[in-house]
Amino acid sequence: MTQSMTGFAQGEAEAHGGTIRWELRSVNHRYLDLSFRLPDDFRALEGNFRQRAGKYLSRGKVEAQLRYLADASAGAIEVDPERLKQLKHAIDSTERAWGSLETPDPMDVLRFPGVVREQKPDLTQLFEAAETAFDRALQDLREARRREGQHLADTLRERCNALAEQVEQVRTCLPEVREEWMERLRTRCRDLGVEVDAGRLEQELALVAQRADVDEEMVRLDGHIHEVRAVLERDEAIGRRLDFLMQELNREANTLSSKSQDQRFTRAAVEMKVIIEQMREQVQNLE
Repeated sequence: MTQSMTGFAQGEAEAHGGTIRWELRSVNHRYLDLSFRLPDDFRALEGNFRQRAGKYLSRGKVEAQLRYLADASAGAIEVDPERLKQLKHAIDSTERAWGSLETPDPMDVLRFPGVVREQKPDLTQLFEAAETAFDRALQDLREARRREGQHLADTLRERCNALAEQVEQVRTCLPEVREEWMERLRTRCRDLGVEVDAGRLEQELALVAQRADVDEEMVRLDGHIHEVRAVLERDEAIGRRLDFLMQELNREANTLSSKSQDQRFTRAAVEMKVIIEQMREQVQNLE
């Protein structure tokens, strides 16, 4: 299914002492470019996260941010009674040596190294929760990109129909344009009052008509439009292939414009290039 490269998703998982939350933002890019913002405790898992992302995404610039939201009870502060006893003994010894001292500030006591013992959460559980939440976020991001991709694919199909209509208009009026153009050449020769051998004139007219012939361009335009429609049905990354087809479509429209001998052809060529440019802008967002 067609996927866009733009999207946003979140994923959460509960862990011991808190919640793991991922935020993923994706925009278009030539290849898969992953950028992670991780708390220090999770940096060792970045390689694992990159591998997981590669299973879901093939192109796009993705910014991934991990947040750990600790519960109020998580990381509870505890006082080490043995360390506190050692500190009191040191204060008492100082008083015996120097005399009475001011009562220590409780906050100063707590700041003394080793007095406060902060419980650390179980990193194994946190890592598992981070992987679970990341997979959920990636799945949501892929679904968001698929929805956007389907919308882009529908738009491209509509543009293909509009482009095919322009091709058919040119093909329909082509015989009439040829006849009008050749009649103008004959009239011009008569107006000049020049005796021209009829056979020679027809030969020259045929050569000029051949140089201005656009049948091949029409056939190639039809073929490229058909290929665009076929590519849109593929369940794979199609952005690069469609980008190449946009170049081919534009090349044929430019050739048609350069061969134009009639205002109708010129208008059709201009309209084709406008449609192709609209399609190209949409294709830039497809994976």
